[in-house]
Amino acid sequence: MPELPEVETTVRGLARYLDGARLARVETRRAGLRRPFPVDLVQTLTGATVTGLGRRAKYGLIHTDRGQTMVFHLGMSGRWRIEPDELGKHDHLVLETDSGHVLALCDPRRFGSVDLVAEPQLAQWPAFAALGPEPLEDGLTPAHLKTALGARSAAIKLMLLDQRIVAGLGNIYVCEALFRAGIDPRKAAGKVSTAALARLVPQIKAVIAEAIEAGGSSLRDFAQVDGELGYFSKQFDVYDRHGQPCTRCGAPVQRLAQGGRSTWHCAGCQK
Repeated sequence: MPELPEVETTVRGLARYLDGARLARVETRRAGLRRPFPVDLVQTLTGATVTGLGRRAKYGLIHTDRGQTMVFHLGMSGRWRIEPDELGKHDHLVLETDSGHVLALCDPRRFGSVDLVAEPQLAQWPAFAALGPEPLEDGLTPAHLKTALGARSAAIKLMLLDQRIVAGLGNIYVCEALFRAGIDPRKAAGKVSTAALARLVPQIKAVIAEAIEAGGSSLRDFAQVDGELGYFSKQFDVYDRHGQPCTRCGAPVQRLAQGGRSTWHCAGCQK
């Protein structure tokens, strides 16, 4: 599933074509994705001017002068294609600008979503209302984590995946940040020391920033809007490296299951 860096990379790529552009054509090529497209999507967006693009957690935002924001989620396999030679069967939403640029939302598995949200209601839209702070913003501090985690007995790995704690963190980058901070992913969240949280926060910020700079991580379906693959996967310390030597101590990286997902860690480096 595309995570925060992949969505941020996508939004930055789309901005080169959409920011300030007028949408001359909007076409839905099926009824919807994970849920139906908004009934007024085509009518609202056709002729609208894009006033800016952004991201919240793992959602992309396309703001317009109609007072409506198109909110998209890439689901498991979604990505935007720019200037496709021809539209394919998995290109389910097409935007064409007045300058002739064509952008197609491709989602083979159709786990993504597209919504229209009135701008004044965006912060309180149900998917956003309870979200925690963004990893790269000032709201993510050791003090925030200490308060949010409280005395929770759930594993720190699972708590960091809770979007109410930190918005946008996913499995890849939590595994990597915990390794860098030297924290055992199985440790009860409420027992992670203040000193360990002080190590963790800058590592979360660093790994997210580095992944964005690298264009995200291409594992299965994800590619940037220009078709290029993200290369942060070449920098993984532990993620998907079961049995390979730890980049620090040389011991084999271990894999375990937590909350129905795989976790990779080094038992020697993470305490």
